[in-house]
Amino acid sequence: MTEALTKRFRTVFSRDPEVIARAPGRIEFIGNHTDYNGGPVLGAAIDRSVWVGLARRADGKRRFSSDTKPGIFELQAGAPLERVAGQNAWTNYPIGVLAALRDSGLPSPAGFDYLAVSNVPMGAGLSSSAAIELSSALVFLEAAGSSLATEALVKIGRKAENEFVGVPCGILDQGVSGFGRKDHLVYIDCRGPSFDTVPLPAGSNFWIFNTHMKHALIDGLYASRHQECMDAAKVIGVAQLVDATPAMLLAAEQKLSRTAFKRARHVIDEIGRVSSAVEALRSGDLPAVGKLLLASHRSSRTWFENSSPELDFLVDSLESEAGVFGARLTGGGFGGAAMALTTDTFGSDAGIRISDAYLAKFGSRPEIIHARTGDGAALVTRGP
Repeated sequence: MTEALTKRFRTVFSRDPEVIARAPGRIEFIGNHTDYNGGPVLGAAIDRSVWVGLARRADGKRRFSSDTKPGIFELQAGAPLERVAGQNAWTNYPIGVLAALRDSGLPSPAGFDYLAVSNVPMGAGLSSSAAIELSSALVFLEAAGSSLATEALVKIGRKAENEFVGVPCGILDQGVSGFGRKDHLVYIDCRGPSFDTVPLPAGSNFWIFNTHMKHALIDGLYASRHQECMDAAKVIGVAQLVDATPAMLLAAEQKLSRTAFKRARHVIDEIGRVSSAVEALRSGDLPAVGKLLLASHRSSRTWFENSSPELDFLVDSLESEAGVFGARLTGGGFGGAAMALTTDTFGSDAGIRISDAYLAKFGSRPEIIHARTGDGAALVTRGP
């Protein structure tokens, strides 16, 4: 992809990039909506990434281009960093990173040509947004003669998404994209946050089924779930739901609205499932991990209500297939993708069977991705 990015950069800007960085998409393995509730989460960086190339300009203009959108979006020298609407709204991610760097007292180049290319499917719950945030931060800092430790880098990405893009996500997406490691899962204790890796047993495979369905109100639904969790924590009497126990939830049930109870029930139970999954992974017990994945999806469907008929169908179909340990929705939900943890025996034939059945029911085919683990965000080429 580095060669492809360089070739396109020459086509768009008539010169070579000075610096290139890449950051991977991620699978939310287990820990659905636990991150902004202070809980633990497990994720995997995958072998699909966003690459960003940048070359500095002396005139202060900031020009953005992407392989997914036509044309060039330009900010004149000295123009304020403001949200963009319409077909160029994708630039809110790199512009948000510029704003986050500025607000954190960190440098960025005054003018530049910028190009992003990606093989992370959009809208599939694989967090292409975090990947573009981290790769953007890396090239901006490098072009300005600066750098950050990985933990600080992921916090810049989250700050951009929370405060500029306006999505109240936790640290999961940026943390996994930043700390990814091949043949490992990333474990994040979101209270710190603190980051660690957990070895993935040999013979593990990830199959992702992207429905290409996305709820039109996904941003509002995500924000409402966030608020419902905050409301539940307040009634229970804790700062975050990570501090609540199942017994505390039951004691507060009559004080909670039914909606707040359901959201808290999912999050508190999911926090327990993450801890159980870590233990099972360390002992190599993939069947136990698979059962936890299925329980996570059922909880998302019943208590958090962020699944969809398409995702439920995929998970139910995958559960019945030989070679599948377990499956669940991955990402924020309300559409997107389902993820399966499988043995080596699950292959494209099984995927096609599920795709055929999905087509018969919903009139379209899911995109099927056989993903492997990959390393986290990094510079590919350094500036002059």
